[in-house]
Amino acid sequence: MNFIFSIVLSSVLVLILVLIPWIGVGALKLDTLFGVVIPYLALAAFFIGLIGRVIGWARSPVPFRIPTTAGQQWSLPWIKPSRIDNPKGTAGVVMRMIFEVLTFRSLFRNTKLQFKSGPKIGYEWEKWLWLFALAFHYSFLVVLLRHLRFFTEPIPGFVKLIEAIDGLLQAGVAPIEGFMLPSVMVSGFVLLGAVTLLILRRILIPQMNYLSLPSDYFPLFLITAIGLTGVLMRYVLKLDIVSVKELTMGLVTFRPTVPEGIGVLFYIHLFLVSALIAYIPFSKITHMAGVFLSPTRNLSNNSRFVRHINPWNYPVPVHTYEEYEEEFRDKMVEAGLPVEKMPEEEAGPSEEEKE
Repeated sequence: MNFIFSIVLSSVLVLILVLIPWIGVGALKLDTLFGVVIPYLALAAFFIGLIGRVIGWARSPVPFRIPTTAGQQWSLPWIKPSRIDNPKGTAGVVMRMIFEVLTFRSLFRNTKLQFKSGPKIGYEWEKWLWLFALAFHYSFLVVLLRHLRFFTEPIPGFVKLIEAIDGLLQAGVAPIEGFMLPSVMVSGFVLLGAVTLLILRRILIPQMNYLSLPSDYFPLFLITAIGLTGVLMRYVLKLDIVSVKELTMGLVTFRPTVPEGIGVLFYIHLFLVSALIAYIPFSKITHMAGVFLSPTRNLSNNSRFVRHINPWNYPVPVHTYEEYEEEFRDKMVEAGLPVEKMPEEEAGPSEEEKE
């Protein structure tokens, strides 16, 4: 029932985010608030929050080498080391970070433990999770790069190239009106498919829905809503692209203007994007910056031939065992505890006193 509550709560939150601009623009005519003020506030929250988290991570002490290793460490010349999975120097770390960021290498090597008949324990390669994650992140990146056409003038050549490759599938031509329908952008549908599979993974796998919280479902549902509104604007409902470009260029040049006739759906899309931007620094999505500051990934494993001493160590008063025994020796003897030095026996009466 816990995962049902998480799903319902996340869905309700996203629905509320959809209704806010719908009412604010459609009924209250607050175009300037949702078209100018909120995007600026979202960007301010993003940069301030992200910089704060990065500074906090950078200030966290890492006195010792704690890299995650998945291969043979460098040791003797005749033993072949794993230069990427267990690097001993900066070059190996750089290569590992490149593979981690661009290909999700650690996720590609991930395995899932399963109990089989016998009972036996087996490990299965989770290639589908790696594939879904790769498709999700790269399609998201392509969508972001394609949207640069709304924020640049003239449009950069690489953006046109990405659009040409992404829009190879042409929907066709309306023969009566002679109007060319918009080309189908593969990245948008791949993004929706990948995020849907990631949601289903959390719902259908018992171990995942047991561990999942509203903070896990909410960004997935929010990205789904952003993708759906984007698809509706491109393929279903008409949108004045010229007015949208005028609004976005005004935001970029800090000369904001709100043209007439853009439509409520665009403001819903923009508000959802603003909510995601403002939410990123305070969520798990900040792994996009945190991966570069993770000591388990960005440190080399050279502890065998370099001694690492904690630079933050400071002298502290200590109570040695000798001092402890000296203080409590009598009580330890009475309690039957072994001591290294027996207490001196009390001196008895001398021979002269006895006489």
